[in-house]
Amino acid sequence: MRANSSTSGSRPRRKVRARTTAAVGVSLAALAAGATTGTGTATAQPRDAAPAAADCSAAYRIEKKLSGGTTWRMCWRYDGKAGLVLEKISYQPKGETKPIRVLNSARLGQIHVPYDDGSVEYDDLTGFGFAQGLMPLKATECPGGTIKSVKVPEAWDPQNPNVKGLCTTTRARGHAYRMQGDTANKVYAAQGQDLLVYTVNQVGWYEYMTEWRFQDDGTVTMNVGATGSLSYDDYDAGDGRGWPIGKGDRAKATSHSHNVFWRLDFALDGSTKNRVEQYDSTVSAPASGDRAPRTRTSVTKVTKELTGDAKAYRWWRMVSATGKNKDGHARSYEIVPGVTTKYPGRSYTKHDLYVTEYDKCEKFATHNPGCGNGHPKSVDKWVGGQALKHPITWMNVGFHHIARDEDQQPMPVHWQGFSIVPRDVTAMNPLTPSELAWQNGHWQPRS
Repeated sequence: MRANSSTSGSRPRRKVRARTTAAVGVSLAALAAGATTGTGTATAQPRDAAPAAADCSAAYRIEKKLSGGTTWRMCWRYDGKAGLVLEKISYQPKGETKPIRVLNSARLGQIHVPYDDGSVEYDDLTGFGFAQGLMPLKATECPGGTIKSVKVPEAWDPQNPNVKGLCTTTRARGHAYRMQGDTANKVYAAQGQDLLVYTVNQVGWYEYMTEWRFQDDGTVTMNVGATGSLSYDDYDAGDGRGWPIGKGDRAKATSHSHNVFWRLDFALDGSTKNRVEQYDSTVSAPASGDRAPRTRTSVTKVTKELTGDAKAYRWWRMVSATGKNKDGHARSYEIVPGVTTKYPGRSYTKHDLYVTEYDKCEKFATHNPGCGNGHPKSVDKWVGGQALKHPITWMNVGFHHIARDEDQQPMPVHWQGFSIVPRDVTAMNPLTPSELAWQNGHWQPRS
């Protein structure tokens, strides 16, 4: 929630329910021309990316070999509105002779925050200084890792724009797999490990933790966690629009939504000419003689821009135009939506997934500042039937925050996000132990 007073220091908390924005980032004219504000590897989005390792200077390179033998490589930069941007992301599991490019770029696309009482709504990335609210991190918040210094564009304190605010570290994930072997004494088991890259950005009383988890099995999970504090000024909600916090039933914290968008530019095997597919399964009653219902799965080739809604037995994948695994199957990444509360109040938040054709000026899912010339300002309006030659994926995950007593104080992190999961990127589980590597396909027990 937003505050109606400023705290001491150079990073002010903003006026409650009043948009008092300052000029942040580059000018509209510069954005319209395709410019980007930030540090590091800021370049125009290429149509095709080389499949080699991340080719950026050491200061803006992230590379980590995980305990299972998988190496992740990427570049980073910091944008004046989007905050952290990861680029040239590649994945190299053990047994692969070279990195496999996965994403050209990955970043937040917007955080839209409407209040239940209809008094106000915010677009935190483009309208409320999300990027400028980068918070410094302590070593204890990045255990075993490295905290990188970030030069923040249009910093609240222009004399001190550098913030030690980007953590790269590893986290244990728990079991990667477990399988009983041929005898009771033989168990195949391994613990998974993730490369964790994250920042914390303060917007009003909220602190957004933006996490990117790169797993040793090739999965990438994107999460935003909201924490910080409930605003003490927003305790004027009526019944049905707030929840009583504190003693009695007098002070009701105003309920609101957090609708988080991510923007992904896939570049599987180094090419952005990926194919999009939608899969749907239908379950029918048992036929005569059957012991159980039957399930049939069909695929739809998505050749034009898409507005998609997640539902049971539906999923999407992005398919490489050029690369195949050692079994001869096209490499792809499956999009796995997270738990969401879809906000019906705006046209752009009514759907879970948008796939649009690449346009260099389409950078933010709502109130996009950069196109000009009457170009629509939200992602739903960009889906217009154009053929997909360079598809851009926009994922929307909502959370309706009805405050509770346990939100004080500080407020526990509430997470929202989704994953992309490798499908046929490798011929087998990339963490397969060597003694099981022969069991690929329809294998038979050895005598």
